[in-house]
Amino acid sequence: MQISFVIPHKGRFEMLIETIHSISRQSFNLSDIEVIVVSQTPELEQQLLLKNDNLNLKLCIRPETDSISALRNYGVLQAKGTYIAFLDADIALSKNWSEQMIRVLTEDPKRIIISGMQTCHEDAPQVEKIRTSLSNTEIDTNVEFLPGCNLFLKKSDFEKIGGFPEHLITCEDYFFTDKATQFGTLFRSSSATFIHLGEDKSFNALFKKELWRGQSNLQSISGRKITLAELPSFVVPPAILFMFVLSLFLLIFGYPSWALAAFLVAALPVFVYSLRLYLVAQKKIHFAHIFKFYTFYFPARAIGTVIGLFKSIGIKTY
Repeated sequence: MQISFVIPHKGRFEMLIETIHSISRQSFNLSDIEVIVVSQTPELEQQLLLKNDNLNLKLCIRPETDSISALRNYGVLQAKGTYIAFLDADIALSKNWSEQMIRVLTEDPKRIIISGMQTCHEDAPQVEKIRTSLSNTEIDTNVEFLPGCNLFLKKSDFEKIGGFPEHLITCEDYFFTDKATQFGTLFRSSSATFIHLGEDKSFNALFKKELWRGQSNLQSISGRKITLAELPSFVVPPAILFMFVLSLFLLIFGYPSWALAAFLVAALPVFVYSLRLYLVAQKKIHFAHIFKFYTFYFPARAIGTVIGLFKSIGIKTY
């Protein structure tokens, strides 16, 4: 067996089927592929999943108390492949994904984990286009982090890294890929692509997603060093929220000049981040949409981080 696809799943059945279908369309010897779905949805119809005769597919049902890390780790225990491909249950792969992942990983012995490039349809909503552009700020180069929705590595290297951190509800991919850099480099390649079918389509969905993601921000840095590149992601969201709240209080208590100053301080990093992404996206997305994106993104991250200190927000479907 060459490649074991490990797919954690909860809830979204139609997207899971589309994910599996994209694997069955790979321009790769399907007899060298196995698909392991580790689901927390007991009513998942196994026969419907297994009706695709082209794929060697195994369904595992796990308790709802398991984190997404625990689901991935369990899937690897069932895997027989030389390579492990981690996909979320809402990822549609390009046909050349499998063959290109093996090529890109093996052409440089220093590489330990790689990923394809995220794309979206031309008629995708603005939020999805922004998310896609944000994920593609660094392409065909070594990176400091890779998202768990699309990862490829050797099974032996997975065991060397020690698996995903099961104590984290979110940010587990950040923790895992950061630990992997102790053994090799992370690389994002444009030679193969994927579409995130479950990507946020609205600003409301964006806010809820970042609220959920923010809850493990502080836990994810426990036991590891924070790089200078990571520091803004921990400092900027709460700083923006604090200055914005401060501006409201100053306005209420009759200090309009100071309120304006605090508001401008809060708006400055939002503008800078928006301008950066606007240029990365080659000005194909309106600046106003990107600015609106960050006005939802930063407060949600900050609020989620604060909530995460006291309790866990409900686990999303994946």
